[in-house]
Amino acid sequence: MKSFHRYFWLTVAIGVTAVCSSCRKKIPLESCTQVSRPAKISPDYSGTVIPPNVAPLNFRILEIGESFFVRISSSHGSPVEIYSRNANIEIPLGKWKSLLSENKGDKLSFDVFVFDSANGWRRYTPILNDIACEPIDSYLVFRFIRPVYNYWTSMRIYQRNIENYKNSLVLEGRYSGVGCINCHSFCNNSPETMSIATRSEIHGNISLVTCGDNLITVPTAWGYTAWHPSGRVAVYSMNKVRQLFHTVGLELRDVVDLDSAISYYRLDEKAAKTIAELSEKDRLETYPTWSPDGTYLYYCSASILWEDRDKVPLDNYDQVQYDLMRISYDADKDQWGKPEMVLSTIETGMSILLPRISPDGRFLVFVMCDYSCFPVYRPSSDLYIMDLKTHNYQKLDSVNSPYSESWHSWSSNGRWLAFSSKRTGGIFTRTYFTHINENGKASKPFILPQKDPTYYDSLLHTYSVPELITQPVTVSPRRFGKAACSGSRDAVNLPVTGATPIAPSSPLKQQGK
Repeated sequence: MKSFHRYFWLTVAIGVTAVCSSCRKKIPLESCTQVSRPAKISPDYSGTVIPPNVAPLNFRILEIGESFFVRISSSHGSPVEIYSRNANIEIPLGKWKSLLSENKGDKLSFDVFVFDSANGWRRYTPILNDIACEPIDSYLVFRFIRPVYNYWTSMRIYQRNIENYKNSLVLEGRYSGVGCINCHSFCNNSPETMSIATRSEIHGNISLVTCGDNLITVPTAWGYTAWHPSGRVAVYSMNKVRQLFHTVGLELRDVVDLDSAISYYRLDEKAAKTIAELSEKDRLETYPTWSPDGTYLYYCSASILWEDRDKVPLDNYDQVQYDLMRISYDADKDQWGKPEMVLSTIETGMSILLPRISPDGRFLVFVMCDYSCFPVYRPSSDLYIMDLKTHNYQKLDSVNSPYSESWHSWSSNGRWLAFSSKRTGGIFTRTYFTHINENGKASKPFILPQKDPTYYDSLLHTYSVPELITQPVTVSPRRFGKAACSGSRDAVNLPVTGATPIAPSSPLKQQGK
């Protein structure tokens, strides 16, 4: 009886496929009514540049119809054809990969056909995209949270395989008790050397650091972190951040950094250190990032406009603007130079944040907004690019929207940029990608593709802090969580500013494999 049931359902399934194939063959492709515009689709995968290794760009056709047919083609290889009784177009992974791999550097065409009983088949102007020659890094690590200010229990860090749709958990907040997990950072786009900060009401503040097969717990929560290209030094910010709320406006939340400084951790010495130039009493220092050769640390710095560093200064919090600075460093000698101005708020009239340099050292992408240290809450936040050869900079017009553009990261080959955007209405942060060519020109962005093309329509979580890496994180969530909950670690007193000296070294607790 069971064998009969298996045979029966197999026959039905084969019959349905045959019917669909028969319907597809009867579509009068050459005699359809021509529509002199491209079909409207969601997400908007049109007129952009896509990686040759990206997952299928599944989409929904936003045209009224009863049946739908899409032919995806390029100069070489067999077209991919999809017939559907509904407007959702799901592209077969294998055929899609073959088509893209055979047509690197060429055009990709989406021919869309829509049928309704009153008008028959309509054929729209093809949707055209470019297939880049350069691949994107295979994995994206991001924080998955609800867009509220006081919800911590289900905070997660995921990694997504960009070449398909597979998500896997890196760490969940519940593994370390009630608290926050954030500030994941990688050395040279590799999880071989990485860190995650955890803040737990139960287990305290811990930074989880991987060095090859070793997992190290540093007994303090690192803020915004930048790994020296050698992997020997991690520079991080310490921020005394407070939220405030507006009564009206597109974004009601706001952030002020009451006090901050930059410290660094030398893994070879197992020592936490600071220098006066990066922890000045009257300055706020944050958002460190290294030049690819490791000779300069770039960071953002602003004057402190208040005396009370425990209370939100309601009279002048919106006057804080950050300069872009850099300071030289010799990793072998552990010697720092003097701070240099790269770009001043006097010149821009805006706050300069989140500098990130391309792996070839040519371009620096940063954010500017009207004020603040937290661009995701500022609708005025836009991405800019600076040519480090000439120091000329310009807005990335093809990338920006009327809403906030913020956290961004480079791919290891310097041709792709992942960034956060609220362009879908100003509330939910999503991850977008843009191609940066050799002249620093950015393509029209496209959203991280999902298997279900309607996925984002009902998603009430945000994708934040997108970081591109070349291979997956292999440390298990359980191992990360066990390390975060380990009580056998020594406390370290780290300075908030340069006014407070720190101990010359601090122990590390190593966790076994």
